Order: sequence, then structure tokens, then C-alpha cells
Amino acid sequence: MVTEPTCNRASVTCTYRGSTEPSTCSGSTASSEISPLPARSSQESRTFSIQTTPAEDAEEAPPRVIEPEVERRKVKVPKIDSTNVEIGAVFGALSVEDFGTNPVYGVVAAYHVTEDFFFQAEAGRSEAGKTSFETLGGNIQLLTPDERRFKYYNLALGYNFLPGEVFLGRGRAMTSSFYLLGGIGSVDFAGDQKFAVSFGAGFRVLPTDWLAIHIRMQDRVFDSDLLGESKLTNNLEANIGLTVFF
Repeated sequence: MVTEPTCNRASVTCTYRGSTEPSTCSGSTASSEISPLPARSSQESRTFSIQTTPAEDAEEAPPRVIEPEVERRKVKVPKIDSTNVEIGAVFGALSVEDFGTNPVYGVVAAYHVTEDFFFQAEAGRSEAGKTSFETLGGNIQLLTPDERRFKYYNLALGYNFLPGEVFLGRGRAMTSSFYLLGGIGSVDFAGDQKFAVSFGAGFRVLPTDWLAIHIRMQDRVFDSDLLGESKLTNNLEANIGLTVFF
């Protein structure tokens, strides 16, 4: 009587080669143990298949991929106008060297070439005060009222850096950026027109997609010999501006 080999139930193919050699199995169960059979022939071999139980198949199955159930939030895309022209007005204070600090006002126009660079043209006007010499000298007047008018024209190149946002509370965010300015122009003061160089920096914030608020600080440098000695004068200006995009 021939005794069949015993294996764990699996999808396995077993080959019996004889009583002196162990039987081999191939399939999903690698731990099957098979008892040798009595010899019917030293070269005789038998092949048979054994089926597994569902529980054993589950142990060999790959892990399931977890599909996260995340609720998509609604994103509101800001409607920003693709306009590059900016026009507005500024108001602030101008410190004319040796002539005190007085109000200044002007107009400004800019063309944004790229997101980083822009050209800016501006014109402004102020009124120079009295020098300390005039104040202490009594009736001494170095300039006439017309000559005390300080007017400037300037063309500058601007560079935007540190772009970001300004938050008002939890539900309000406004686009903002710092920028640098550097340019050339002319200054009309004391009956003479001088070549001037300007440089400064500013901060821009956009409450809406068409309105911008500016805070700027600039220095207008030009050569002056009004007091009998030629020197470079530094004329500092701080202003606040409102501009609109077209």
C-alpha cells in the first residue's frame, strides 16, 4: 500500500522521486513537509497538486492601499488686473538743505516692465524756507518768493524685492512688496536748474487689484553754490502716495 506525501494545503506542485530522496514542492507554501513514500522504483517519480485554504491565501496577499478621504476645500483665485501702467499723486515733506523742511506734493507715473522691474517718472513741487542766516540777520533775503520754489523732475528705475502679503485680521490679505529706486533728473531752485541724482526705497500695498498705497523715502542730490561755496546738497523727501492701475 502506497502512502501519499503530506503537505500543508496550498497551491503546490509536488514531485516524488523515490524513497531515498526527499520529495520537492513548488508553490505559494514554502514550508510544506512531505514524507517519503515506499519505493516502487528507484527512478519513479510522481507529480500531483494540492489546493490551499482561503485563510492561507490571505496570509500571502499583499497589503491593501489605504485611500484617504480628504474633503477638498474651495480656493478663491484673486482677480488681478493684467495692467502695467500706474498713475497717482504723492504728498509728504521735503527737507531742502539749509532751507528747512516744508510740504511737498507731486504726481507719479510708472510702467511695470516685468514683475521685478519698472520705470517711474515723477514731478514735484515745494517751497523752501529761510536759512539760519536769514533768520538771524533780520531783513536779509537771499531769495525772492519765486526763487524759493523748489521743483523737480525725475526718471527712475525701480526694482521690487521681498514680495509678500499684509494681513488685516483673519479674513483680509493684501499683496505688498518693498522696492528700490534710482534715477536722474533736474531740480529748478533759486533761479537755476541743476542736474540731480535720486535714490531711495519704498513700500507698496494693494488694498484692491487696481489701487496701491505707497510709502517712500528718497534723497535728491545736486550741486549748489548758493551760499558762496560749491557743495553737494542732500535733500531728503518722505511721502505717501496713492496710485491706480490702468
